[in-house]
Amino acid sequence: MSVTWLFVPGSRPDRFDKAVASGADEVIVDLEDAVGPDAKDAARADVVAWLGGSGPGGGSAWVRVNAAGTPWHAADVEALAGPGAPSGLRGLVLPKAEDPDVVRRLAGLLDSRAGLVPLVESALGLVSALELARVPGVTRLAFGSIDYALDLGAEEDPDVLAHARSTLAVASRAAGLAPPVDGITADVRDHDLAAVDTRRAVRFGFGGKLCVHPAQVAVVRDAFAPPPEQLAWARGVLAAAEDVPPGEAFAHEGAMVDAPVLSRARALLARAPGGAA
Repeated sequence: MSVTWLFVPGSRPDRFDKAVASGADEVIVDLEDAVGPDAKDAARADVVAWLGGSGPGGGSAWVRVNAAGTPWHAADVEALAGPGAPSGLRGLVLPKAEDPDVVRRLAGLLDSRAGLVPLVESALGLVSALELARVPGVTRLAFGSIDYALDLGAEEDPDVLAHARSTLAVASRAAGLAPPVDGITADVRDHDLAAVDTRRAVRFGFGGKLCVHPAQVAVVRDAFAPPPEQLAWARGVLAAAEDVPPGEAFAHEGAMVDAPVLSRARALLARAPGGAA
């Protein structure tokens, strides 16, 4: 499962290959917030050329298009979706996702190999999260925490955003999607904060995090991995289970172990680096 999702400005083609080389699981070339209005057309052309292999290097990435209803959305979709889509397109990220019909139309235009990630950034998007997640072709949900707090007129505080995170995790699970992708940590210098934010996302059931700088990639990946003591507990539980008849509950280190506990132990080991037990 892809854990680290790194943004790179669509107006900086010199950084595209560097983003891919950063070690991020996924790269998102951004045509929305990272590109000014006067640079949108040139950035789109550079992104399409790079994804199609006709520009310098050529690569594979997701693209965050401009939101539906903006002057640039239709041109973004025309250039990136449909039969003429560049071969390196991994999928589209749709900002300000609120309307399932908009998501459905966009999903219908994409090649079956391309994914679609609605970015939930508003109150309306949140209350529509389950409908968005159930649209065929949607790969995962993502959380635009900064814009969401702005839409509510609220502080970007963990307590304030807890309901939204829980809602997105529940909606993703109910729709059968992979766990959602959490929002960015804006301070690219504070790696401790990025780690704290990532561990919070894990507690809420998220399976990935958006990054805005290559230096955050390793920090986020490490924070998603279970700590050594949890891995040791999981290995111990599974080892003890080998001496018990299948399906029978037993005690381990003073605690009862049954099927859900064994499932948690296996899930922890699956999140270990390399997924190795």
